Amino acid sequence: MYAFGPIPRQKRTGRVIGTHQKIDRVARRHLSKHLSEQLPFPSITDILHFEGARGPDAIKLKTRENEQPRHFIDPDNIEPGDPLLMTIEQHSSNLSSALKKRDTVRASFEAAWLAHAVTDGLTPAHHEPFDTQVKELKREEEERQNFRGKVMMSGHGSGRQFVRNNWKYWGAKGVMTTHTLFEAGVATTAKPLQFKDAAANAEDVAELATRGFQAIYIDMIHAIDSLGMYDRFKRSGWTRILARQTTRQLIPTVIHAVELAWLEAYRRAEGSK
Repeated sequence: MYAFGPIPRQKRTGRVIGTHQKIDRVARRHLSKHLSEQLPFPSITDILHFEGARGPDAIKLKTRENEQPRHFIDPDNIEPGDPLLMTIEQHSSNLSSALKKRDTVRASFEAAWLAHAVTDGLTPAHHEPFDTQVKELKREEEERQNFRGKVMMSGHGSGRQFVRNNWKYWGAKGVMTTHTLFEAGVATTAKPLQFKDAAANAEDVAELATRGFQAIYIDMIHAIDSLGMYDRFKRSGWTRILARQTTRQLIPTVIHAVELAWLEAYRRAEGSK
């Protein structure tokens, strides 16, 4: 999902195109009614400090490939030890610990990265087997550590294959081009809306206490996947149907999920005081 940055005034990110920042802003506003005066939660300004240029997407350009955050998930094969679910649980646990210690900086970081992972896992473009799709197009491991090696595909010694592989990745309907254009459409569609109806109600909070976030989140992934949004986009491009699904189902679900993820970590910290 799009995360706008870097720009000098980080607190203004999300007002231009950043979908992650947009979602965080709305989710943080909804979360406010569930917070107590005894235990503070990071402000949206503090949370957005760790998005964009300081978020997981930017880190991917700065770290080795095997150290990068992986936020893809296969809705048809979700196992308890799924890497994305483990990442979410780790950030949630770390957020609870930071909140309990009243460590605002660490709590802001964990809240931002938790929200980013939750959002990506619900994004239809992240339900594709991305790693498998690019495996044969990538350079050898030792060549993928610099910037050029990460954005350019390998020709495996052949100039013609180099062009072909990069077209499959960056060309019309290429793996990355399709991924990027879909998320750009989501960002543009979601920008002007407030999503007031995405807020968690008493029943949602009760379900969170009973089932836990992970079980609810997996149900959300399946519900979004059943819409077939990414397949429709690959066939027909951005349509009114996709725009309607984005504003009425996708983004409200993501905002709801981020709010619940933060709330579970917050309630855990409250209970362990």
